[in-house]
Amino acid sequence: MTFEEIEQQEQRNMMPVFSRFPVALVSGKGATAVGVDGKEYVDFTAGIGVNSLGYCDPEWSAAVAGQASAIQHLSNLYYSPVQTAAAEKLCELSGMSKVFFANSGAEANECAVKLARKYGRDFLGSSCTEIVTLKNSFHGRTVTTLAATGQDEFHACFTPLTSGFSYAEPNMESVKSAVTEKTCAVLLELIQGEGGVVPMPEPFVKELRAFCTEKKILLMVDEVQTGVGRTGAFYCYQNYGILPDVVTSAKGIASGLPLGACLCAEPFANVLGPGTHGSTFGGNPVACAGALVVLRRLASPEFLSGVKAKGKYLSEKLAEMPGIACVRGMGMMIGAKPSHGAPGEIAGRCAERGLLILTAKDVLRLLPPLVITKEEADRGLAILREVLDTFKS
Repeated sequence: MTFEEIEQQEQRNMMPVFSRFPVALVSGKGATAVGVDGKEYVDFTAGIGVNSLGYCDPEWSAAVAGQASAIQHLSNLYYSPVQTAAAEKLCELSGMSKVFFANSGAEANECAVKLARKYGRDFLGSSCTEIVTLKNSFHGRTVTTLAATGQDEFHACFTPLTSGFSYAEPNMESVKSAVTEKTCAVLLELIQGEGGVVPMPEPFVKELRAFCTEKKILLMVDEVQTGVGRTGAFYCYQNYGILPDVVTSAKGIASGLPLGACLCAEPFANVLGPGTHGSTFGGNPVACAGALVVLRRLASPEFLSGVKAKGKYLSEKLAEMPGIACVRGMGMMIGAKPSHGAPGEIAGRCAERGLLILTAKDVLRLLPPLVITKEEADRGLAILREVLDTFKS
């Protein structure tokens, strides 16, 4: 099929909820994708932080194909050795005690919300079900995770949303004002991704950890985008030197297969019991087989050090680039604010020239595969520089 035929097929048959770039991808290797017309694209997106090991990593592909040939699905009424192995490895790497597997980040956050509310009812009082999140946050697109999201633009058109959420600025004075006798948890992203790649200040995070402990309310960290090696630690909270009570994870965890996880520390291991939560596809063995490859590879300190080094290299090259006003982020979760031009228009011109790049608010957002090579990074940076030059005033 030609690109035009694919585009027309999409327009005939799919709900128009995505603003797509005129690119149709059919194959890839590492951090380089190939379009339907044979054109190559350097990928600074990893499918929005999902393809952590890049396109079609040989070890990952073999594990997934092997599992699909053995048993592709079983219900959660039965034990799955690949699922329990993935849970063990995830708990080992995170310092958490228990995990619930979901299909996506939004579902992982839904589990966290349910865990927090049940914890509140069980241990703090029947009215203690409210959750404080931060303004400019993003926690998903289901009705409840939209309610948790601290951006009005995502709420429009979808009210009434799930009640029981309030929003604070990322400082202790505002959080303390938002927490009431009905609060059971605080939920935050340590780097607000959709909010424009905005890292939380370390003193605020550490003080928030102590405050939640003092108030006996849960500190829940949404690591859907920041997790699984993206920032150079397995989870971003490890960069901050804290241990949350609940962590949610997804995106890069299975390097392209739908898998989410809600993890909790030992004191909260039995808050959710039989019948209180579940999932048909969560912890699917094929997805878990892919996740095991990801978790084993990222467990290497050398791999995570490599992520930090590559992120530093990309950030430094971006900061030196004419047309970039400032750079922020951590590891390979990078936001670069252009001096001229709208991020969406810049991303469109990059796609025309063979570079896939994301946007978020006022920044170009880089979430490349964690295995990107220096040669691929340099090719992408060169395209970005050429595009930015076209926006000079």
